[in-house]
Amino acid sequence: MSDTSVSPVESAAMRRALALAARGPVHGPNPQVGCVLLGPTGSVLGEGWHRGAGTAHAEVAALRDAGARGVDVRGGTAVVTLEPCNHIGRTGPCAVALADAGVARVLYAVPDPSARAGGGAEYLRSHGVDAVGGHLRPAGEQLLRVWLQAIRSGRPFVTLKIASSLDGRVAATDGTSRWITSGEARAHAHLLRGRVDAIAIGSGTMLADDPSLTARTPSGEPVGHQPLRVVVGHTEVPAGARLRAPGGELVALRTHDPHEVMAALAAREVRHVLVEGGPVLSTALLRAGVVDEVHAYVAPVLLGSGSTNVGDLGIGTISDALRLDVHQVLHLGPDVLLVGTPSSADATVSAGGGRASLGTPSASTSASSSTVQREEN
Repeated sequence: MSDTSVSPVESAAMRRALALAARGPVHGPNPQVGCVLLGPTGSVLGEGWHRGAGTAHAEVAALRDAGARGVDVRGGTAVVTLEPCNHIGRTGPCAVALADAGVARVLYAVPDPSARAGGGAEYLRSHGVDAVGGHLRPAGEQLLRVWLQAIRSGRPFVTLKIASSLDGRVAATDGTSRWITSGEARAHAHLLRGRVDAIAIGSGTMLADDPSLTARTPSGEPVGHQPLRVVVGHTEVPAGARLRAPGGELVALRTHDPHEVMAALAAREVRHVLVEGGPVLSTALLRAGVVDEVHAYVAPVLLGSGSTNVGDLGIGTISDALRLDVHQVLHLGPDVLLVGTPSSADATVSAGGGRASLGTPSASTSASSSTVQREEN
């Protein structure tokens, strides 16, 4: 689509719609979407954004806002950040709502890639509505990058969290790790917990650290959204474990196959999972090529020995190293956070094409499957 077909008023409305979309929750199965309704003269008739699963979609919220203002949207333009859906889920199809309301034109940023909800633009065109897509698409894709990756891949977006000393250790030789990273780094990690749908650990970390896996404020109070707490492995969660205390739902996945883990979480509509170790789970997911982003908290501390946070990746030479494209660097007190994505050429590092699993850890990780994530447990 050429932007010459979009007026300056419509372009400004799209930027406003993107800002409205960002008000919606970043967690949950549904995307963040914003909508602005314009009259034939360019006046704003209504605005709306999606407030989470089960609530009105952005287009319907904007139509309701227009109704509350007492204005008629017939002949107007709907400017929306994502192609209107065309399916009945928890709510009705937005494409039908817009067509029934008499909207003459729909301008959207990102085509909906989901097989179930897509097709809204086609429906609108078949009902005489001018539907134009792609305006400010890069901004829309950036806003929805986690959700889009989850929908396109059919599995959750995986963020691997690593917290270690400068020499890559997550605990000293005696197993102690409190505290390697600073309070500022740990507070930031809790902010990330509050933005995801699930937190996953291996059963070894569960036994070694007895974490609670809750999202908390710097003062220790739980935040409103608590993600699912996922334990991967065949070991039973002990009756008195902190994971059985109040918090997000506890999910035990009795498997050592990372692809089965992804499938089980996708079936629960998990769009974003934060993996907090241990090294066996982290290594298996890296080898399977399902890690989308790495958050590495690095403290200016040297230990010289002790557990590392990643085991054997099957890499025998430096030219095969799994490299990250770093796109953010933050200073958190004395620590540094590096946020990066695996380079596309290095996406899968499983040696010999074999299927990665959470089997016996390598010698470098067998001493302890615990990681420094006990700092934020």
